[in-house]
Order: sequence, then structure tokens, then C-alpha cells
Amino acid sequence: MAEWITQMDHQILLFIQEHLRFDWMTDSIVFISHLGNDAKIWILLCILLLFFKSTRIVGICGIVGLLFSGLIVNVFLKNYVARIRPYEQFQDIILLLESQKDFSFPSGHASSSFAAAVAIWKMCDHKQRWIGVLSIILAALIAWSRLYVGVHFPSDVICGIIIGILCACIAVHLVQWWLNRKSGEVYVK
Repeated sequence: MAEWITQMDHQILLFIQEHLRFDWMTDSIVFISHLGNDAKIWILLCILLLFFKSTRIVGICGIVGLLFSGLIVNVFLKNYVARIRPYEQFQDIILLLESQKDFSFPSGHASSSFAAAVAIWKMCDHKQRWIGVLSIILAALIAWSRLYVGVHFPSDVICGIIIGILCACIAVHLVQWWLNRKSGEVYVK
């Protein structure tokens, strides 16, 4: 089963490389991919949200989601699974970024992006919903960029997205529980 998934992943990456890479788009996609490095863009956004009372809880949820994602993906799963990168396994995958220092599975960029973005989206009220929508769009672009530049297999990115969404849901649930306990009231978003 694992061999079949790897072969499908390889074929999808080849399709992206041969049919969906365009010179005029590459610099922008590389830039987007770098936005996800070390989750810096998400940390910055969450810290910015902390400065405003109306979005403080949104920022807290994003940070909690990022913490869960980092622990699950970067501390545990990447080292446990130890999947090598596609360009290391297949000579025909052309790398558009610098060689990555960690393992491939799951995608930390996809996981952290969706952990923060989904937490932000879930916690935004109707007036702030645009922040959540833009966050989801950026998360999707960062996840896609990891395939475009050839540093992840599609299954790495899909699993990273799923883990990120789960981390966001757990973060939202825990923050809501904490708020309910703190205030003695029911706080539901």
C-alpha cells in the first residue's frame, strides 16, 4: 500500500512539474512557500490579533493551534515516520527551493498553516470573517506551493492539512472550555 501511495505521489508531482509550473509564476510561488517557514507568518498574524480586544481570543486560538501542530508534526511525526523528500527519492523531481533539512511526512507548512487559519476562521465573528477567509486562502496557497516547488509528496500535504484542521478544532475547543470555566458562562462560537 505504501509503495502504491508513493508511486501515485510521484506521478502527481511529475504532472505538476510538467503541466502546472510556469516561469512567470515560479518566483511568486517560491515566495509564498517561504512565508510558511517556521510558521513565522502565522505567529506574526496571531500576535497582531492579540493587540486588539475584539480579536484577542482569535489570536490565542491560532497560537494554541500552532503549538499543537508543531508538537505533533515537527517533534513527533516527522522524526517517527522519517520519510525522505521526493527530490531525494526520485531523480526526475526538480527542486525549486533549497534542500530541506528535515523529513517530508507530514508537511509542517501545511499543518501549521491550516492549524492557525482554521482556528482563526472558526473564532472570527461575522464582522471579522474576512480575516478568517484570507487566512484559509493563504493556508491553501502555502500548502499548494510545497507541491509546486517539489519539497513534499501530495500525501504529505494532505495529511498535514488534516492534522492542522484537527489541531485547530482542538485549540478552539480548549480555549472555549477555558473561557467557559473562567467566566462561569457558556462561551460558544
